[in-house]
Amino acid sequence: MNAPEMKHHDFSSVGYDEAIDRARALIPFLRKHAAANEKATKLVPEVMDALHENGLLRYIQPKAWGGMELDFVAYFDVPEMLGRGDASTAWVVANLGSHHRGLTLWPKQAQDEIWGKSPDTLIASGIAFMQGAGRKVDGGIEISGKWGFSSGVDHSEWEQLACVVKDNEGDGKPVDWMMCQVPRAQFEIIDDWQTLGMRGTGSRTVTCKNVFVPEHRALSMHIANPAHEFPGLKIHTNSTFRVPTPSLGGHCIAGAMVGNATHMLEQTTDLVKQRSTSYTGAKMRDFQAVQLRVGMAGAKIDAVRAWLRNDCIEAHNIYRAGGKLDMETRLRYKRNAAMGVKLLGEAVDTLYEMLGANGIYDSSVMQRLYRDQHAAAGHISFSTDAQLGPWAQVALGGEFKSPTL
Repeated sequence: MNAPEMKHHDFSSVGYDEAIDRARALIPFLRKHAAANEKATKLVPEVMDALHENGLLRYIQPKAWGGMELDFVAYFDVPEMLGRGDASTAWVVANLGSHHRGLTLWPKQAQDEIWGKSPDTLIASGIAFMQGAGRKVDGGIEISGKWGFSSGVDHSEWEQLACVVKDNEGDGKPVDWMMCQVPRAQFEIIDDWQTLGMRGTGSRTVTCKNVFVPEHRALSMHIANPAHEFPGLKIHTNSTFRVPTPSLGGHCIAGAMVGNATHMLEQTTDLVKQRSTSYTGAKMRDFQAVQLRVGMAGAKIDAVRAWLRNDCIEAHNIYRAGGKLDMETRLRYKRNAAMGVKLLGEAVDTLYEMLGANGIYDSSVMQRLYRDQHAAAGHISFSTDAQLGPWAQVALGGEFKSPTL
């Protein structure tokens, strides 16, 4: 593939260490703008400008398009570092960055159409297949639907929308599960993002009706079909693009929440170091209960960080070696993301309880960190009810089938 003419920045020479340094350097800036993101219910222009300038939105975009094309561990690491500044910013970068990576699966014609004018062009998503309905028509498919939780949609010119394609003439059974690239003019954004937390993600609902999607922009995700293949992987051959997003998609946004919990731990330890209780004047750091809370929270956060990073490294190494993930391993990764975020919630909760009445004020940074952790935990990737059982079923000798996993 010949690299297209770059209209904006080329980040193809930026390596892992430099990318992490850029993310770390943004932490104070993101903390400064976190309240403004929350108030705007989307990332403010200053934050988006900074992300475009330092290239972090393109950290796993192919080098052929001027992206960094970092190893898969960065899928977790970059959002984790940004999450120490602002969870909403990290979440948006995780989502939009993942869609940059995802577009590598599409044919070259779709990549040219979306990135040809500018490789900075962003893609949001509605990933729930059951929220979209598709039918095959001449030259492509026609889709309609209403998709929730489209993070970063206000900043995006395209939507990656999922749908179930049913048999037009038979009994209406599903025949394919597809992702469709739809331009801004063909979908509507519904301003319904008034939430407990993660307000800066702007994860609004999008809808469209009877939109024609040409064949080159409609991609089958029916990987259970033995004949299935992704045409873009013939162009982008780096093994990092072969690691399946359905199995580890929760890890990038979980990274944002590890960063958020790390910020909570930092804020709490700084407070305890300097604070005496209001009534007795005793030093909080000398209370054994406080020491145990801080120790337990720190251990859980570090454990989840190591756990989920290892999943990303392990999965990439399997594909580097020419292998692929079996069903038990795919489900184990999904289990780990859900259980990891549950442990993060426990860590944040035990730290928040120590704040007492000081934590109830809207002006409290830690109140926002607490709300963000609980709002993010509502994501389906982090539902222990949904994600733990399937792995256990397979581990116990049962069978789990999915057309898209």
